[in-house]
Amino acid sequence: MRRSRRALHALVLLGLLLYFRPACADTSAPSVRTLGVTVEDFSYLDTSGEPADQTAVHQRRLRAFTTALRRDVDADGPYRLVPPSCTPPCAEQGLPSARETQSTAQGDERIRIIGGIHKMSTLVQWAKVAVIEVDTNRVLFERRYSFRGDNDEAWDRAESFVFRDIRAALAAYPPSSPAAAPRPIELAVFDFELEDKTAAAPATGVAASDAGYLADITNGVRELLAQSGRYRVIDVSGTNVDAVKKHALRDCGGCDAGIAQKLGADQSLIGVVRRVSRTEYTVGFQIRDARTGAVVSQGDSGLRMGADYSWRRGAVGLISDRLLGSQSQH
Repeated sequence: MRRSRRALHALVLLGLLLYFRPACADTSAPSVRTLGVTVEDFSYLDTSGEPADQTAVHQRRLRAFTTALRRDVDADGPYRLVPPSCTPPCAEQGLPSARETQSTAQGDERIRIIGGIHKMSTLVQWAKVAVIEVDTNRVLFERRYSFRGDNDEAWDRAESFVFRDIRAALAAYPPSSPAAAPRPIELAVFDFELEDKTAAAPATGVAASDAGYLADITNGVRELLAQSGRYRVIDVSGTNVDAVKKHALRDCGGCDAGIAQKLGADQSLIGVVRRVSRTEYTVGFQIRDARTGAVVSQGDSGLRMGADYSWRRGAVGLISDRLLGSQSQH
């Protein structure tokens, strides 16, 4: 009799476990996808000069590239794919700049991925990709890639390589905890200066047209750094130091660091455009620690071709590549 009662109790207990098992299983179900991500249609530009018209082939590969990128994003992590805000051929030709792209949220979209492919020659192509937080237009990730080959296999490899970086950027957003988000570096960005080595250079001062281009460079760099989320740009307009007013910080032996410290900044940035000829120039930047005066970062573009209006593009590109991110090749 006791054995029968124990068997009955066991059966009842087993029934209760089976009855409540579905409810327990529900608690371990995958989390709801909460991060809406849009992958816009990528643009394409061919300046290789090849005689054969490969437009149809390239458009097919571009569609396959974008489709694969959307598939990989949708299949990875807590992401919900949101349809793009427009359909082909809405994407402009060329490699888009995240700094010049203003995003407007589409429904529950929080992240937008934009990009483009540029065929430079028969075997060399460039890809540029940016990941943008829609609500704030903050650039979370932006990088330029080069890849060799112009066949289906080369495009597939490029998509896999690009997605690895996109996945890392998405995984880091938002930070897992407030402590994981570092405080933005307070950076005093001083006006870019001109070092004119041409025979036509004015004896003193800077021509009004050049001053306008230098102001355009400075504004572009400040906007880029502010949008990166890594820096908070400090206002330097109230500085009365002679080296600042005369745009001679490049020759003051690092005095920009002390000036930045008095402004409450962590670091200082000075930039210089060196005009070699009317169509050749270089652009460089240097960042110092405001407390110690030590150089913490610097970069130089090397010799570039271009008219005065191209200075901004050269400076912004240099800061983007050398300071905010490095070019990747595979």
